[in-house]
Amino acid sequence: MESSNYLGTEKVGTLLRKFAVPCIFSLIISCLYNIVDQIFVGNGVGYLGNAATGVIFPITVVGWGLSLFFGDGAAAALSVSLGRGETEDIHRSVGSAVLCSFLSGAAVILIAYLWGDGLLRLIGATDANIQMAYDYGVIIFAMMPLAMTQNTLASIIRADGSPQYAMTAMLVGAVINIIGDPVAIFVLDMGIKGAAWATILGQFVSFVICAAYLRRAKTFRVKAGSFRPSLSLLKPVMALGASSLLTQLSIVIITVVNNILLVKYGAQSIYGADIPLAAFVVIMKLFQIVLNIAIGIAAGAQPVVGYNYGAKNYDRVRELLKRMMKWTVIVGLICAILFEAVPGIFIRMFGSADDPVYFDFAVLCLRVYLSLILVTCVQKVCAIFLQSIGKAKAAAPLSILRDALLIVFSLLIPVLLGVSGIFWAAPIADILTIMITAAVMVRVWKELSHGTKAQTPITAIQPSRQGSIITIAREHGSAGKRIGQLTAQRLQIPCYYKELVAVAAQESGLAQEFISGINSDENAVMRELYLTADPVKRAVSAQDKAIRKIADAGSCVLIGRSADYVLRNYKNVVRIFIYAPKSYRKEKIMEMYGDSPEAAQKSIARSDAARSAYCKNVSGQEWGDPHRYELCIDASMGEYAAANLICDYMSRTNKL
Repeated sequence: MESSNYLGTEKVGTLLRKFAVPCIFSLIISCLYNIVDQIFVGNGVGYLGNAATGVIFPITVVGWGLSLFFGDGAAAALSVSLGRGETEDIHRSVGSAVLCSFLSGAAVILIAYLWGDGLLRLIGATDANIQMAYDYGVIIFAMMPLAMTQNTLASIIRADGSPQYAMTAMLVGAVINIIGDPVAIFVLDMGIKGAAWATILGQFVSFVICAAYLRRAKTFRVKAGSFRPSLSLLKPVMALGASSLLTQLSIVIITVVNNILLVKYGAQSIYGADIPLAAFVVIMKLFQIVLNIAIGIAAGAQPVVGYNYGAKNYDRVRELLKRMMKWTVIVGLICAILFEAVPGIFIRMFGSADDPVYFDFAVLCLRVYLSLILVTCVQKVCAIFLQSIGKAKAAAPLSILRDALLIVFSLLIPVLLGVSGIFWAAPIADILTIMITAAVMVRVWKELSHGTKAQTPITAIQPSRQGSIITIAREHGSAGKRIGQLTAQRLQIPCYYKELVAVAAQESGLAQEFISGINSDENAVMRELYLTADPVKRAVSAQDKAIRKIADAGSCVLIGRSADYVLRNYKNVVRIFIYAPKSYRKEKIMEMYGDSPEAAQKSIARSDAARSAYCKNVSGQEWGDPHRYELCIDASMGEYAAANLICDYMSRTNKL
């Protein structure tokens, strides 16, 4: 309780610095490998070398995305398990994720080596740079399994409570790369191959440091059996890591599309195919640095924003948003001014400044492509903020909106403007994206301004006797709540429904209304993203703790909230599922809520789907599977008859 409640009391500025600064540094360090290569390759090999590394970049991003797919997923699953006090299978989740990341790296190697030059030409290689791309890629690919495993481990290490260790491992590798690049390229005269060898040496050292952590992990201990893949454990890991994979794949799509278009339209211009490709690679590296700072601000603030939103501390949420925007605008504005005022300095950093054709083209395109970098940063921060407060229906589309528009405009504008039109696509996409984002954020700001923190009623856990815990899961409209209450009355034990939520609110500091709504009728397409949002995971964890605390107090009836799964390790639990024909449930809903037949039908479909998704998300099991319950009761026999049946079962089996 104390470990999370300070998020609602500590000064907002202090919290933002504490959480955001390490996140920013980690993101910048993570992209240093490729950027450092670009700088030394550009100065030591020339712009053709930069173009060659740009060809390899999409393949490395695929590997990065797969490593985050398993790493971020395992990290999120680890955090959820720790919150619920379920630590027995953490080592197997970690082992399965690490193994799958390694095997995914091996698959990337296999595909890249077997496809060979055909793959490189498909993603933008030209006759002038394909040999360099091959020389660089064949070395980089060799380290993919270990590099991906290291990245997966870094995510897990951060979730295990050692973010500084993960950052140190990445920093050591980056420093080795920074030192190794000039030595290999200039001293040993190894050219672009030297840059690749320096990169994989840094990655290998980072891997060794991360792997060594497994012997000193705080919350799990891996052993040989940990690395046997388990589909049941991998499912929640992959579900939680899906958004990270999709984010990286969008980068791959944009990069490949732009590479192909730059080669196509560049060949039709005075610049040729390689100059536009090399210029784009340099510009994207600068873009990546600035965007990572903005993303670090927003991603670092996620746990603080999520907690305060869940606690309905809306004043603090608004203050956090204002500070996030303030620092994002400052960073974006400074960078935009520098890019427009002195673009040549940045182009010269990456070499080839002695070629006037390349230099002039790169300067022009840098000014165009990054002219609205401030707007890009603000939009990305807004999308992450919406994700932080569980607004999945808004966050998911906004997170990919700019990238989708960028691809569309990159395909259309060059038809009129030629190769330079590819660079004009960025500011045009930024303008449209920020207009849509602003409309969404204005509505969210109004919601935050009108909301007030609800007072959680003081609900003490009721006294009871030792005995069985009855958990009731039910279909919508089956009167399962009423059956549970009647059962509790007959057995003279407490019944918890809304009272359970109130206890969870007391224990966590989150608002009762927020916890109550976590398994509501969220849009089906976005439900998975919603249920994995930070504030929702916190609410689920608080609710699970409340269920166990209530169960420890004595015999009772618990209605809903996947209590049967939460108490799966308790020996004195009777699990019951209440169902009924749809016709009966429709009549019940029409009777209780005054719905029309059509509205009742839709209400049943939505609510049952939401409960099923919630159960699947928190337990990995199928909601309503009869094998999970001691009793499955058709409620159409009547509420009193169903309650009597439960009581008779308890009496006959000596479970009272």
